[in-house]
Amino acid sequence: MRRVQVLAAGLLMFAAPLLAQTRTPSAHEVARLLEERYDRVRDFSADFTHSYEGGILKKSATERGTLQIKKPGRMRWEYTSPEHKLFVSDGHKIYSYVPADKQVIVSSMPAEDEATTAVLFLVGKGSLTRDFSVKFTDGGTPETWALKLDPKQRQRDYDWLVLVVDRQSMQIRTLVAAEHEGGRSTFQFTNYRENIGLADKIFSFKIPRGVDVINSESRGR
Repeated sequence: MRRVQVLAAGLLMFAAPLLAQTRTPSAHEVARLLEERYDRVRDFSADFTHSYEGGILKKSATERGTLQIKKPGRMRWEYTSPEHKLFVSDGHKIYSYVPADKQVIVSSMPAEDEATTAVLFLVGKGSLTRDFSVKFTDGGTPETWALKLDPKQRQRDYDWLVLVVDRQSMQIRTLVAAEHEGGRSTFQFTNYRENIGLADKIFSFKIPRGVDVINSESRGR
């Protein structure tokens, strides 16, 4: 009988955390767990598929490429198909380069209190739980959470965001951005690898010869 009691007590101790895990967390709790998860990630890379539809011109397109991110503030989006495009941040400046256009657009990395996109959250700027109202939305599965992020302050480039997050790994699988004009961009991420020691030189950008350089701050004034 004593052994049965000890065994039962042991099973209850083992079951307690499992019972806690079966409780459905709130959307805010999932967002907080996601932040804690990415606080421990120094760098990562992934493949992405970018689908766009809608907007004023009612167009649609699908592009593919690779993403590399390193904290603080560094990222490299390289589109490889169907057209080569490159967006690089060295932590201070963001360079947007489309070889076919023969121009480079240079802009400043947003300040900490302006960094209210999910992408900038990934590079260590901004906060999901501080900058957004978070709730569950359609698009989740038994394996994922789908979080709708409504910015607490109106944003210039989008109305709202959706993050689809793997429940086990807490890795972001999908990012959706809804634009003011009705367009919608969807990024699907695969082949995710983290803390791989990405070199700083990956996030350096050298302006090619013969291209026009446009300062976005000057153009906006």
